[in-house]
Amino acid sequence: MRGAGLYGSRHGTRLNAERAIGGWRTALHEDDTMPEEKVKTPSTMLQAWIRSDAFPRILPFALFIAFVAAGSFLPEPVPVAPGETDARWIYAARALVAGAAVLILWSKFEELRWSPGLRLSEWVLAIGSGLAVWVIWILLDEGWVTFELSSGFDPRRYGSEEIDWPLTVMRLLGLAVVVPVVEELFWRSFLMRWIHEQDFLRIEPAKVGVRALLISSVLFALEHSQWLAGFIAGIVYGWIYLRTGRLWVPIVAHAVTNGMLGVYILVTGDWRFW
Repeated sequence: MRGAGLYGSRHGTRLNAERAIGGWRTALHEDDTMPEEKVKTPSTMLQAWIRSDAFPRILPFALFIAFVAAGSFLPEPVPVAPGETDARWIYAARALVAGAAVLILWSKFEELRWSPGLRLSEWVLAIGSGLAVWVIWILLDEGWVTFELSSGFDPRRYGSEEIDWPLTVMRLLGLAVVVPVVEELFWRSFLMRWIHEQDFLRIEPAKVGVRALLISSVLFALEHSQWLAGFIAGIVYGWIYLRTGRLWVPIVAHAVTNGMLGVYILVTGDWRFW
């Protein structure tokens, strides 16, 4: 039946013309907006990254590592004569800067919400794991299992065996309080889960695979002079995070390891571990 179809009538022709004009207008409007939506400048990319979930977990660690890198341009952290610049305070200040960043960004860290608190079994697991890593760290300190160890951070006063306690307390707080939070946020909460899936907050720790655990532990090892001890520590801290799903468990374990290491350093005077 010729003329019965849409394209075969005047009404149909007018209707198609109206639809075509409307389609052109829509297409033109989309073409006008596409450049703004698709073009990404360094500025917009930076802003998007700052708003991302990764940023607050990377920034404190990045600030800490920046201070560590800057240390290669500073004098050795050893006692100096009165009146001279004591570079040891700069070494100690890195924990303050990283710690301040964590406090400022605290509301971003849903994994650091304390409620509900750790169960007794989780405390036992955290403390036991921390002590085990501490023993391993002390034993694996020579030979092929380490990179070159520095002379370490000497907390004594110039020309004396007396400990400079204000400096030492700041160093201990950084070692046993700030570093565990900063590193566990970066290495376990962010990087290990991100290796498994880039939308890392969507991943429950228990679902993270062995591949992500191993890769993050290898990278964690490369951060430390005692690389083998660092690798084992990465495996232990990562495993207890996967097992419990609570980031506070590896944080407490890490704090126990570092706190006991600090005590060992002060008792033995073996500054290499610092």
